[in-house]
Amino acid sequence: MRLLQWIALSLLVLLAAIEATSAEPGGEGLSARIGGGNPAAGKEKSDAGRCQECHGVDGNSGDPRIPNHAGQYAGYLAKQLHDFQTGARRHAVMSVMAEDLDAADIADIAAYFAAQKPMRGRDGSGKAAARPLFEHGDAVRKIPACAECHGSNGEGRAGTDGMVYPMLGGQRKVYLRAQLVSWKLGERNNSPDGVMNEVAKRLSDDEIDALADYLSGLQPP
Repeated sequence: MRLLQWIALSLLVLLAAIEATSAEPGGEGLSARIGGGNPAAGKEKSDAGRCQECHGVDGNSGDPRIPNHAGQYAGYLAKQLHDFQTGARRHAVMSVMAEDLDAADIADIAAYFAAQKPMRGRDGSGKAAARPLFEHGDAVRKIPACAECHGSNGEGRAGTDGMVYPMLGGQRKVYLRAQLVSWKLGERNNSPDGVMNEVAKRLSDDEIDALADYLSGLQPP
């Protein structure tokens, strides 16, 4: 009986994953988003590990300070969990939650959240003043366009260079602002080559507010 339940659960999670990635830009497909983990196992592990209490059963959190994970690239989620383990990224709660996870746990939990229907912003896209900065950047201040890495609708992507650029569209505004401020102040510094620190420190406080609002309103395909 338990075997039949496991098979049924696996099929349901796999169908959810296919639905979530059927319109994925660039035809990257299911494997690019969920990686090598097992979403069905990740569902059980994320429940037992209390991940779902904060980040939601469907990967959408109920607290504006806590990020959505729905449809997020598993490779990005896995990197963050590894960074919490090593201290490359610090958080009072997440550093403790991640410390006992092994490689399989991380891959499976990341795959489960990646398999969910991608997060969606509100109808519209927040402060329009941030759109030129998002789409084109500012060459004078050496600020690249956010869309270059994170996609025209904030959908993120798995690069051919092995880099994973996270989905930002539809993410929690309060969380996005907090992260940009942390990058700017150097409190968070786990982006490859420190690129996010360099970008954020060139942004004004008003631009950070506007970008967080704009990104939270985007609707990834």
